[in-house]
Amino acid sequence: MQSDLIIDAAVLAAVLEADLGAHRKIGKLRVVRPLLIAGVIIPLYLKTVVTSGTGLTLEVALGAAGILFGLAATALMTVYRSPKTNKPVSRTRAGYAALWVAVIGARAAFSYGAIHWFGPQLGHWMIRNSVTSAAITDGLIFMAVSMLLTRTIGMALRAVRIASTEHDANEQDRRETVTGIAA
Repeated sequence: MQSDLIIDAAVLAAVLEADLGAHRKIGKLRVVRPLLIAGVIIPLYLKTVVTSGTGLTLEVALGAAGILFGLAATALMTVYRSPKTNKPVSRTRAGYAALWVAVIGARAAFSYGAIHWFGPQLGHWMIRNSVTSAAITDGLIFMAVSMLLTRTIGMALRAVRIASTEHDANEQDRRETVTGIAA
């Protein structure tokens, strides 16, 4: 579960560095970087994915939890058109950072606790339910990656919507100008 802590630190640092604050530019790098992080994390740290039983259920549940947390993070992010550049930008505040710190902190506490606080109890649960430590690790990775990707996709979709409304407004202005000249 040591790999979980590395992933937790990488995801938290990348997200807070990119998102925290006002007027954060939403460019290609901001969208591609989380995809690259996920692309590195998955083959490097993902163990054999469980395809049946309680292990699969755990992996799916943690992946779904990541999606829900990603949606919550997206809801705490404001995406708007910059008055300076007229391009999509974002703003996040303390609530956004608190959500990420709480989720990543809880994951890290679980990973630490599995070794130092409640290892025997977790071991008994794993035996009773036929869950491997790889399934738990993979589930936590799915949770981190799905949260990161959900937030990225949500932010990108909102930015595209803002950019397309700018394009539509520019097209409308062009039509009005052409119509005004022709009339």
